Order: sequence, then structure tokens, then C-alpha cells
Amino acid sequence: MRGWHRPLTANAAAMFALALASAVGLFADDRLLLGESVWLKPLKFGFAMGVYGLTLAWLLSRLREGRRLGWWLGTVFAVAGLLDVGAVVYAAAHGTVSHFNANADPVARTVRTAFNIGVLPLLLTTLVIAVLVLIQRTGDRALTVALRAGLGLAVAGMVVAVWLSNGAGPRTVADADGHPVAMTGGHGIGDPDGNGMAVTHWSTTGGDLRVPHFVGLHGIQVLLLVAAVLGLLAARRGRLRDERVRARLTGVAALGYTGVFALLTWQAARGQSVVHPDGQTVLAFAVLASLIVVAVPVAVSPRWSAAGSAAGRRRTSTPPPARPVQELPRSAVPGRR
Repeated sequence: MRGWHRPLTANAAAMFALALASAVGLFADDRLLLGESVWLKPLKFGFAMGVYGLTLAWLLSRLREGRRLGWWLGTVFAVAGLLDVGAVVYAAAHGTVSHFNANADPVARTVRTAFNIGVLPLLLTTLVIAVLVLIQRTGDRALTVALRAGLGLAVAGMVVAVWLSNGAGPRTVADADGHPVAMTGGHGIGDPDGNGMAVTHWSTTGGDLRVPHFVGLHGIQVLLLVAAVLGLLAARRGRLRDERVRARLTGVAALGYTGVFALLTWQAARGQSVVHPDGQTVLAFAVLASLIVVAVPVAVSPRWSAAGSAAGRRRTSTPPPARPVQELPRSAVPGRR
């Protein structure tokens, strides 16, 4: 980790320390906010931001082009992430809601200001880093595919997070001390503050855009894991020793993961809980699964490898064009005048 992006590495360390402290707070502080511990949200935000920040810290160390720009982008992301998660912790410490809080008290105003400053840089820096990765190779083909698709999914997941603010109308909830909190917007569709699942608190009674937001944001880790597993299996599976086969399989995984993200977004936008899919949703997931099952054997088919090898041989075996022979002047040839 010595060569990794230092501000992002420090950010990740702070986030994991926050997650650990919040885990202690779950037992040391009995205050509840919207039916869950006031420290559950900081724990989730700290862990998620720590994992993502550590991934970016490693990724930026692999850039060959635009390294200086990448360093500044990573630094901006690290500062904005601290500001964003710090607002969540500040609200939790005061026992009030962080997101969508429309109250006029100093805590609510401070949290809104922090979000207004910190959220947009997270999206823009991720977008520019994705462009930097898109225009260069940062490893073998499978790793490059995983990074490009993963960063694209992260940007899409953040866009969904921006969309959260339009998910619900005005309403009033109670903070940890029983005081009213005016809410504008929300992550839920159909039932903004309905019953939630354990730990994630995703709605079980309506659509919840936090589901595709989470899936998109952490797609890069999933796809990097796929590329790493394929690399390990290459030592035992002869077909996987071909870098192009691993790249195609990683591409299939990326397409499947993107399809899951799109379907979850569509499901949430229709006001449907992730745990109660209707017939249309089940059919759509079944079609997606069928396409992936068909695509995997096609990706490892020897015909693709043979075609790629033949194309490569044609490119490398084509002789260079013959250079025209220039006739020497008569005076330059011995014996000729």
C-alpha cells in the first residue's frame, strides 16, 4: 500500500475507524431514530465509503497517463467524502435525521450545507476518473474491463442517489428525542418511510432507490473479484490462460451486473419492494439470467480464440510494403560515365 494514493488511504482508515466506533455505539447508545439505532447509518456509510475509497486509492496508483490529475481528483474525493460522512455522523450525534431534513434548526442547516458542498464533487471526480481509466489500460484485459465497467456502474449508482431526493413528498417524522422533523423528498417510492429490512433498512412495503444505489456503487469491487478469481483459476484451467477469454468472461459478468442494476432501478421506480417482486420483475430477471447462461459458453468457445489468433497472425505476418528502388545517377556507378 506504500504507493497507493495517500489521502484516499487515510480517508479509508478514518472511515473504518468510524465504522468500528459506530458498532460500539449500537450497544452503548440506546437512542432510536426511525426504528433503528442512531449509529447504524454512520456505520453503514463509514464501511461503504472506506471500501470504495480504498479501491480508488489502489486504482489511482495504477494510472500511467494523467497521474497528477488523478492525484488531485483522489484528494478532492477524500475531502468530499469526509465532509459527506461527517454530516451523517453530526446528525446522528444529535439524534436527528441527516438526509431530507428540512428543519430550520442549526444542526439541520449545517448538515444540508455539508451535503450541498460534498455530494457533487463525489460524482464529478468519479466520472473524470472513469474517463481516465477508459482511455488507457491499467492492467491485463480482464482487469481493464472490470475497472471500466465498475467505475461506470459507480457513476450510475451515484446518479440514482441524486434521484433519491425526488422520491417522496413532504411529511413529518420524529427524531430520537421525539421532536418533529419536516422531511422533503426521500429514498422510498410508494411508501417513503415504510417498514425496512434488518441492517440495510431497505423498504419491504415499497420501492427503495437505495437498493440500486448500493448495487451500482459496489459493482467495481464485485467485478474486480471476478477478474481476480479468473486469474487464479487460469493456473488450473487451460482455456482461462488466454487473456482474451478472461476479458470476455469479465465482460459477461459486467453486462449481467449492469442488467441487475437496471432491473433493480426499474423495480424501485415502480414502487415495488426488492423482496416482493411481481411477475414482470421475475420474468425480466429470468430473461437476464438466461442470456448470461448462454453468453458464458460463447465467451469461452475456442472459435472466438481461434478467430482472434488468426486475426492477430494476419496483422503480424503481413510483409511491409516494398520500398521503391532508386536508380543511382550514372556518375555514381564505377565504370559508367
